Amino acid sequence: MIRVLLAEDMHMIRAALTALLRLEPDIEVVAEVTRGDEIVPAGLRTRPDVAVVDIDLPVLDGITAAADLLERLPACRVLVLTALGQPGQVRRALAAGIEAFLVKDAPGDRLADAVRRTAAGLRVLDAELVSAALQYGESPLTPRESTVLREAARGSSAEDIAAALHLSPGTVRNYLTSAITKTGARNKIDAIRIAEDAGWLPP
Repeated sequence: MIRVLLAEDMHMIRAALTALLRLEPDIEVVAEVTRGDEIVPAGLRTRPDVAVVDIDLPVLDGITAAADLLERLPACRVLVLTALGQPGQVRRALAAGIEAFLVKDAPGDRLADAVRRTAAGLRVLDAELVSAALQYGESPLTPRESTVLREAARGSSAEDIAAALHLSPGTVRNYLTSAITKTGARNKIDAIRIAEDAGWLPP
């Protein structure tokens, strides 16, 4: 029996995934969580063979949480649920040692197969997803530019970012301008979108 931990914050999607897995005679859902910070405690408590983890989880993102789980529970394998629009996140996951991915809009019958393959230690890689991930190179942004852009993505003003990072507002604006230029964006909002899609912003 393959024991599965399911991490998905959207109730309807989580219920659908659980229902699909419970139809399988060799798969048992032993835990369901809705936040990234709940993954490790639930994993240590239930000892799953596979953790099916959505990337976009509240409190702690799925990749960070999955990497923590792999460190604390090496016997558990991770299957990441992702979207084709998140190639940079796939690169982050690969760098964290995660080698199994399922695109969210994949047919339902692929979920159980992906869980079985992940439990067996096999790679589960969607060719289109990997191709999209490889299109993005390393981030052109400096660590400071990435941090400033991340704070801007959270809705912080230049003044707020400056106060938090002990910089002047003018310096913050310079970092934002540089980030816009380096990402080839039209404006700050476009730069944030490009950087998020590419996985260039720190969690």
